[in-house]
Amino acid sequence: MVTLTQLNQLFRDEFVRQIGPVFEHSLWIAETAWPKRPFRDVAHLHQALCDTVRTASEEKQLVLIRAHPDLVTCMKLTAESQREQASAGLTALSSAEIAEFESLNKSYREKFGFPFVICARLNNKDTILGGFRTRVKSSREAEIKTALEEIYKIAKLRLQDLCPAN
Repeated sequence: MVTLTQLNQLFRDEFVRQIGPVFEHSLWIAETAWPKRPFRDVAHLHQALCDTVRTASEEKQLVLIRAHPDLVTCMKLTAESQREQASAGLTALSSAEIAEFESLNKSYREKFGFPFVICARLNNKDTILGGFRTRVKSSREAEIKTALEEIYKIAKLRLQDLCPAN
């Protein structure tokens, strides 16, 4: 954990090391936001980070979305993703439920070209499955927007974990 005062005083490389993991494998967001210091509070920092994503090219936004893992995957997850998926009950599934997630992940990826992203900490297994079924019917443009909004929620919670008293 770190205070906002400490974050505001960090050199760029250390700021990126601390804040970078807030957005899955996307250090460029923290690098771009660093010059906008000092941040008044964690909400201001979160806004600056999200504005960085909002003003990025669609290709950079897609790289960010694609940096997220499929849900219920056997690939190596970041510590943050492991905790988030566990909090939604995604680490204690039956073999039938795992097969359903694998099928939904595949269908979603085939349609949109990126993984289904949802803030697992704000959902549970059933709402996530419902989200899959509903969102796979969306347009690609709508799904890019929805995925980014979910990423902003994930980032907000991760920032609150990093700077809980701010």
